[in-house]
This record gives sequence, C-alpha cells and structure tokens, in this order.
Amino acid sequence: MCKKPSTVHLIERLDYSNLLGMDCNLKNGSLKEEILYLEMLQFKSKFPRQILLGRVGDFYEAVGIDACILVEYAGSNPFGGLRTDSIPRAGFPVVNLQQTLDDLTHNSYSVVSAAIQWCIVEEVQGPAQAQSTKRRFVSGHAHPGNPYVYGLVGVDHDLDFPEPMSVVGISHSARGYCINMVLEIMKTYSSEDCLTEEAVVTKLRTCRYHHLFLHTSLSRNSRGTSSRGKFGEGGLLRGECRSRHFEWFDGNPISDLFVKVKELYGLDHDVMFRNVTVSSGNRAQPLTLGTFTQIGVIPTDGIPSLLEVLLLPHCTGLPVLYVRDLLLNPPSYEIASKIQATCKLLSSVTCSIPEFTCVSSAKIVKLLEWKEANHIELCRIKNVVDEILHMHRTPELQEIVEHLIGLTWVATGLEIDLKTLVAGCEIASGKIDKIISLDGNKDQKVSSFTAIPDEFFEDMESEWKGRVKAIHINDVLTSVDEAAKALHLAVTEVFAAVVFGLKAFVRNHNVEIFYCREQKAVWFKIPYHWYLSTLSIGSPGEEHIEQLKYAVDSKGRKVGDELFTTGMVEDALSRYHEANAKAKARVLERLRGLSAELQSHINIIVFSSTLVVITKALYAHGERGNGFFLQ
Repeated sequence: MCKKPSTVHLIERLDYSNLLGMDCNLKNGSLKEEILYLEMLQFKSKFPRQILLGRVGDFYEAVGIDACILVEYAGSNPFGGLRTDSIPRAGFPVVNLQQTLDDLTHNSYSVVSAAIQWCIVEEVQGPAQAQSTKRRFVSGHAHPGNPYVYGLVGVDHDLDFPEPMSVVGISHSARGYCINMVLEIMKTYSSEDCLTEEAVVTKLRTCRYHHLFLHTSLSRNSRGTSSRGKFGEGGLLRGECRSRHFEWFDGNPISDLFVKVKELYGLDHDVMFRNVTVSSGNRAQPLTLGTFTQIGVIPTDGIPSLLEVLLLPHCTGLPVLYVRDLLLNPPSYEIASKIQATCKLLSSVTCSIPEFTCVSSAKIVKLLEWKEANHIELCRIKNVVDEILHMHRTPELQEIVEHLIGLTWVATGLEIDLKTLVAGCEIASGKIDKIISLDGNKDQKVSSFTAIPDEFFEDMESEWKGRVKAIHINDVLTSVDEAAKALHLAVTEVFAAVVFGLKAFVRNHNVEIFYCREQKAVWFKIPYHWYLSTLSIGSPGEEHIEQLKYAVDSKGRKVGDELFTTGMVEDALSRYHEANAKAKARVLERLRGLSAELQSHINIIVFSSTLVVITKALYAHGERGNGFFLQ
C-alpha cells in the first residue's frame, strides 16, 4: 500500500527472513555486530504488530519494515538518503516525538494510519550511559485513543487525552446481530445483542474504534448458507465494512475477541476484562441513522448541532459526549426518570455548587497504571473527589448525589454505594493531600543570587520545586540550596576579580555573566580582544584571568571566542547540577509512589470522575432549559 517513491526504494532492500525485515548482507545489517538491532528484534518478537521506535542519542530510529512505515505515513526522511548499500533506516529528533505520534494517532487521515500502533524504546539515562553498552527498555505504547505518556510525571503541563477507542467485534445469531466493544485502556467490555442490521451499521458510524473484527457467522445467512450478496440479508453491513479495514475471526464471539485484543496489544494472557454491560431493560428504541443525521446529533454539513442547543455554550468535552451517548443509546425508562428528576433538582439549587472538574476516566487509569500522573493531574483527581465530598456534606445537594449514584453505575458498570464512595473519596483525598504541595512554591522558593541570572535557577529548579511537600524532600532541598550558594560564591570570587582586573585598563568594559540555556551553564562573557590585551598588559586580576579557559559544550566543543569559565566554577556548577538532579529524582519518586498507592482506589476515582461529568452535563442542560424558559 506504500506509494511514495522514497518508500518504494526502501522496500526493495527489505528481507523477510526476520521480523524487522533487515537484510543482514547490507551495511549495518548484521544482527551479531549491531547490538541495538538485536535488541530491537527481541522487542519486535514481543510486539510484532507495533512499529518500534528506538532511542539512539538525540533521535528516535526505526529500521527495516518499520522505517518504511515511518517514511510513508509520518513524513520522515530515510537516513543516508536513497543509497542502496545499507538497510532501510528512518527517524526524527527526540523533541518531535509527541508531535509525530499526535499527527498519526489523533488525526487518522487514512485507514492505515488509524490502525498503526507504536512501541517506544528508551535508553536508560544516568551513569550507565558512560558504559559502552547502553541498556534500553519499552517505555510505552501509543495508538489512536491511547497516547504516549512516558515522562509526563516530570512536566509542568497538561496532556490532551483523546477519547479512548475500542476494538469492535460483530457477530450474528438467530437472535440477531451482536456487537462487542473492548476498551484495552480500561480493561472493560460491553455487549449488545438482538440488534438489527441497521442498528449495527449506525453504531459503527457513530463510535470511534481502533480495530474491527467480523465473526465468521456473518458470512452465513439465517439458513446457514453463504450470503455474500451486496443487498439482502447482510448486504447493508457488508457494504459498510467494504470501505473499512477489518479482520475475520471465528470461535466464541466474546472470549476469542479477547484473544485477538491481547494479541493485538501484546497483553499477558492472564489479563481480565471487566463486563460493564448494563441490562437495557424496558427502554425506547434508538432512532435511525437518517434521523440522527437530520436532527444534528451526528455532525453533518449544513445541519446545526443539536448538542449546542441542549447545553450551555461553555460546556464542552466530556459532558457533551455523555449527552450524545444518551441520545444515541437511550437509557431504560427507570434511568431516564432519574435523569429528569436530577435535572429538576439541579435547576432549583440555591446553594453554592462545585466547579465540576471533568477528567477523563481513561486518562486517570492510564496515568496511574503507568505511574505518570504529574502534580497537575493529581491535584485534579483531588478536586474531583473533594467535589463529591462537598456535595455529600451539603444538605441541599445530598439528594442529587443519591440520584447520581444510579446514573453513574449505568455509565461505568461499577456498583458502588454512596457510603463506600464517600469513604473511598476521603481516603484518596487524604493520600494526595499528604504528598502534594497544594500551595505551590510558598515553602520552596527558587534560588536567587545577584551575580547569576535568575533565569538559570528558574529553569533548573522550577522542574521539581513546589510539587511535593517540603517535609518529604528536606534533605535534597538543603543540598540544592547549599550547592547554589557554593556556585554563587565561586562565580562571585572569580568573575568579580576578572571584572576588577579589566577595569584597571578598560574604561568602558562590556563584561557580563552569561547563561546558556541550551547547555544549562553559567559562563563569563568578555570580548576576545580585551581578553588578549589583559593577558599581555597585566592587571590586578591577572591571577584569575590566567585561570580562564574557553567554555565547551556537552560534547567538549568550544562554543565561541568570547565565552570563558574556570575549573572552580565548573566544579561548583557540576555539584549544583548533581544536587538538582537528585532532588528532581526524589520528587518524581514521590509522585510515582503516590500513583501506585492510588491504584488500589482506581474504581472509586473512576466512579467519581464519571459522576462529576454527569453532574456537569445535567446541570448545563437544566440551565440551558431555564434560559430558554426565561426568554
């Protein structure tokens, strides 16, 4: 399916004797000599369906078949151009990783890019990198609806988490059509049977899925004979699937679909999926696909969106998806009555209400499972459970919470009563409050000294200060403060003496302490000709001037003729960076430890986040209705 000329040239050099597609006779193709590629082959054996990206210094690299996919669908250029004597290789700089993954997993412009899965292999950072052999590990996976989160625990920004995408399996029996949806990220599944062919097609068009599996029962009609016609029984569904990528499977429509999912994502065989199917009971039948389109439930050119009319203008994201799901999949009459009663109660509330912090349940599960929840996300989780506690403790809102329990059970498949929910929220809130610094940097000020640019300390220390409470990192805080003072003294002693020496023979000197953000270093900037003049003429600061040496980058290369440092300053700077790295590592350790603790309360947190989303959706719907009534 690859069409680009550069990709076609790469394909000609593939060899299909191994999973990577590497020709061992080409340059760099030996699996015995190239340890990196031997490791990649081992990883590929475990995740054969995924595109491997291996970290090599400042680049991510793919080889063989994966390199062809990267060139074709990610816009990467082949390493070494189109030379024919080496194996296919392609990649991109480390800084472009998230953008590349987003382009392919968030904006699935083609059937192929929508199905691509990524497996990212990182290098172990730290002292081990000084060794000749670098150790690597699988740091995460990414595919549409399931983004790459490795390293998020250490950043200071939010992650735009997409709506999770399911694996869909469709089968047929005497009872009608059945559609099973498995969410790998949540380890859940739901099942609907007794469906008409049009209902199945409608669900396919209105849900976002990652892979589609069709059961072999669909290739036979109700009489047990082959039914492959374009029209008639099975024709509508077959016509719909013809433009989609799908695979056939047989056996049990549910258990064998689980086998496919585990194989697809490289999951262990003992992984269990929780059934979140709720009995439909007595409920209204869903509308037809044509009706959904005409009334604006499904985005259609020229037709206003019904959802924009049903909710307040500022209500977006998860609450909108909840209301959309209600329209596409009508609840039972009993649940519908509870929704109506909850809307009426919310519309008549006179007390203060929470802000309703909406966080994706899939996002929470992913970040806690991978221990990558940063302080921002942990604070949001605390806001969610605290809002539940606030509503429970407010007399006017207690009845609303009781109504919402049933609605949330239907949405999540989790049977949690109010008493258990409140107790779980109190525990989760307490654990977060114990670790996370909720008042920011008030007790952890960034170092500041007159001789060194403030930007230097801000860049170095803002990566970890103010995220966990000082009581948990007192020792490393002290080490960083002491190292910062030592660096300041070294800079002051040497650089001040140099400036004093220059003043002895230069009236209008142009000397400054320079901060290089790329190298994370503080250097002495002095015009080159003045430096030479000082050495030849002599000055009161000659002793310190003679200690100056040219500044070099991390690879030992001279960075310019006007940037200098000394051994004393370099030693102080090295000790400061070491102390700073230990402090950051301690903070990340505490954050990951907290994520691990919260995993035991994951059902409570998921239930709480869903309850808050539902509350905001119904509140926005009720307020929108009140606005129309007043008009």
